[in-house]
Amino acid sequence: MIGEDSGLEVDGLGGGPGVESARLGGDDPVGWLLKALEGVQGADRRARYVCELVCSSPSGTEARGTGRLEGTIAEAPSGSEGFGYDPVFVPEGETRTVAELGNAWKAGHSHRARAAQALLATLR
Repeated sequence: MIGEDSGLEVDGLGGGPGVESARLGGDDPVGWLLKALEGVQGADRRARYVCELVCSSPSGTEARGTGRLEGTIAEAPSGSEGFGYDPVFVPEGETRTVAELGNAWKAGHSHRARAAQALLATLR
């Protein structure tokens, strides 16, 4: 069995919203986040997507894989691909949001992709 949980950690929100990311903001999580960060600048806009995958065997043996995608929160949304906070998340080393970079980029670079790669390495 495999279980997964992901979240967005924002420095200016004390590491939140974390595992509550999917539940906050209702139908407009991006709007909620931008409002929560009004007036927040610089290093406090640093953020990361974090994913934890856990694989459990019938005997109870567990293997884990953690993936992180570091970046910052943009001042305004941009892009049309992805979901959730992708329109405002700019990965480290990039100038465009995940929503602008697109689903093909995300498939190889996201926190979930990195967690899957880490889990596979643990299982080998």
